[in-house]
Amino acid sequence: MARITGSSGERTAAAIRQAALRLIHEQGFAAMNLRELAAAVGISPASLYNHMTTKQSLLFDLMLEHMTALLEQTDAALAAAGPEPLARLEAFIGHHVLYHLERKREVYIANFELRALNPANAMQIVGMRHEYEARLIGLLKDAAAAGLLRLGDARITAFAMLAMLTGVCTWYRPDGRLSPAELVALHTRLALEGVLRRD
Repeated sequence: MARITGSSGERTAAAIRQAALRLIHEQGFAAMNLRELAAAVGISPASLYNHMTTKQSLLFDLMLEHMTALLEQTDAALAAAGPEPLARLEAFIGHHVLYHLERKREVYIANFELRALNPANAMQIVGMRHEYEARLIGLLKDAAAAGLLRLGDARITAFAMLAMLTGVCTWYRPDGRLSPAELVALHTRLALEGVLRRD
């Protein structure tokens, strides 16, 4: 990638993040070479350190950016859904599926490169993941308390739902048969059919 003449520090930093996402997704974090990363952005290897402190800090920043966006955007989707428990649960599912369709690289790295983080960084990312899981657990409990769901264990149900919903990022293709909206509708039905209360 040729460097854009006169590009600002912000644009260069963004280009480094995008190139790092691609290279880590393709090669794995351990195999990613900083010289190759610099070449992909069109800067010298030494210039990378104007935008990052270490390779470890780059990985952490990518994961932190991903988890921050996921939490903030989920909260916005829930706020827009209003107070009705089932509408909020459907909003969570819909946002989760769309986010994971659109950010396959970020999701892959956050899930499969967690082991590459040092303990302090891993603890922070895992804490944010627990916050995200807690949102779904709370939504399930709220809907069950309203008599809308039958739950054996809200925590295990949440983990099972997340595993199914997150899997979409491993096989989705933009040129596939179903549109994102159709995939959201299908996953929402699949996720809820096992827990909806039917009297």
